Amino acid sequence: MPIHFTATELAARRRRACDAMQRDGVDGLLMFRQESMYYLTGYDTFGFVFFQCLYVSADGSIRTLLTRAPDLRQAQLTSDIEDIRIWRDRDGANPALELRALLEAHGCKGKRLGVEYDAYGLTAANGKRLEAALDGFCTLTDASMLVSRLRVVKSAAEIAYVRRAAALADDAYDAAVALVKPGGFDGDISAAMHSAILRGDGDEPANEFIVGSGPVALLCRYSSGRRHLAANDQLTLEWAGTFRHYHSAMMRTLVVGKPPARQVEMQEVALEALNACEEQLRPGQTVGSVFDAYARVCDAAGMTDCRMNACGYSLGTTFAPNWMDWPMLYTGNPVVLEPGMVFFMHMIIFDNEAGVAVTPAQTYLVNATGNESLSRSPLHLKVG
Repeated sequence: MPIHFTATELAARRRRACDAMQRDGVDGLLMFRQESMYYLTGYDTFGFVFFQCLYVSADGSIRTLLTRAPDLRQAQLTSDIEDIRIWRDRDGANPALELRALLEAHGCKGKRLGVEYDAYGLTAANGKRLEAALDGFCTLTDASMLVSRLRVVKSAAEIAYVRRAAALADDAYDAAVALVKPGGFDGDISAAMHSAILRGDGDEPANEFIVGSGPVALLCRYSSGRRHLAANDQLTLEWAGTFRHYHSAMMRTLVVGKPPARQVEMQEVALEALNACEEQLRPGQTVGSVFDAYARVCDAAGMTDCRMNACGYSLGTTFAPNWMDWPMLYTGNPVVLEPGMVFFMHMIIFDNEAGVAVTPAQTYLVNATGNESLSRSPLHLKVG
């Protein structure tokens, strides 16, 4: 089934988007975020890296996709979009002018249109071409968050996919732990984790997994290169189970051999911080208050310089280049937590001087009374 949601659910999402457009006073929305297109129509591709735009009118009567030829059948098979226009690859092609032509045919001249400027599918160069093409034709306003705000609270059908993603993340962890031992190879560990997810009907993640040992365990980004684990070593893993593009992330630092006293102390602080964050992750609290709980515990333990300035983010359907979604857990973030939100909370503590890391982290679903951890895996440091 190429479209993974019912027609009724997709139609309800579009009604909410149209209500938001009318509330914000825009006559239509120019979508460049692949997440928005997938959410409202089921459209699934990575062709968004080129110029691609889905126009939706504020009354919902018009949905027109402008894309390249390779994505014609992609849109026909994976979405409920019926009006698909193709711009032709050629020297000097300017798809923004073709977008203007179709918008004129839809009666958009003189209208006020929202644009998803904050999108990987709209480069700065294409953004300039878009504005030049529509200058004097219509009024453009930034509507980057219009659909993203709708996506943050998940439906029952979405939560079912999130739970499946979480189960795949646990399966990947089990596959990794079996290989974490002296002489274990980072590449084998990474391959086993990806295999567990893909064999479980999961998807490729929106960004690379972090599988870094030794000094690389203090990185919270992917870096190229592999090594074998030593008799006493550390390994940091960050990965996500992904199902129908819904992500459930996890993170651990695991120790082969005996962890040093400093690392054990850091792990205790990180687990205390996670407990404090769990207390704050409930309806009515702000997103910023969750980070403040993490910072308060780390700072009280004298680890201010070892912590991050954010301790997690929302998760949902995200596409390359990353699985982080809005909103992020940092101080002062005023977004109020609601049931149906999904958050990855990571208690990262890095001590550069001691050369050790701890990173207990997992994904949570906000419910009516608090939250639910979606992982069955232990938050341990020592392997074996």
